[in-house]
Amino acid sequence: MLDELKTGTKIVGLKQSLKALRDGQAAKVFLAEDADESLKNSVLELAVQKNVSVVSVPTRFELGQACGIRVGCAVCTVLQS
Repeated sequence: MLDELKTGTKIVGLKQSLKALRDGQAAKVFLAEDADESLKNSVLELAVQKNVSVVSVPTRFELGQACGIRVGCAVCTVLQS
């Protein structure tokens, strides 16, 4: 499932992901389980409102690697084509 992050157009990070959700550009959101609870809640709430599926990833490090970055990542959003 994380393979989508290697091929699809994506945004990495909280601010950009929330903007994509608000603007209706998000197709799917990947969220690290070890991210801050308030961050997770804000992303989950908006994703539910916008009817966007959320994929849980065990760690920020694993999500960062899947995104092709060398640091951890709390949230990543795949954009609609």
